[in-house]
Amino acid sequence: MPRQDSLIFVYNADRGLFNTLADIGHKIFSPETYSCSLCALTHGYFQERKSWREFVQTLPLPCHFLHRDEFHQRYPDRQDKLPAVFLAQPQGLRRCISAQQLESCDNIDLLQQMIISACIKNGED
Repeated sequence: MPRQDSLIFVYNADRGLFNTLADIGHKIFSPETYSCSLCALTHGYFQERKSWREFVQTLPLPCHFLHRDEFHQRYPDRQDKLPAVFLAQPQGLRRCISAQQLESCDNIDLLQQMIISACIKNGED
């Protein structure tokens, strides 16, 4: 049975309690230098934004969320700048939204539009 395509959202942050607390502090005290634009868009200080969670539930593909260290463990040959969004297909992993594109995205609505056009509609080709 062929595996279904899926979206992989990769945050530019490592997992773990200490890293989470450091990220929260960074977002509060120095948001302009926070290194994960994806997290800044999809999460408040303490939890995932409701509008983001609801959007993800409407997507026609399964979604997976990885921290930087998890991504590098699973895909050690990938050297993509993070954060990024990937389309995982049987033939491999394709980056559909780059770190640069995420850095230029300044609101959740634009992010959602980018995901639909770059990951969902382009993935149907």
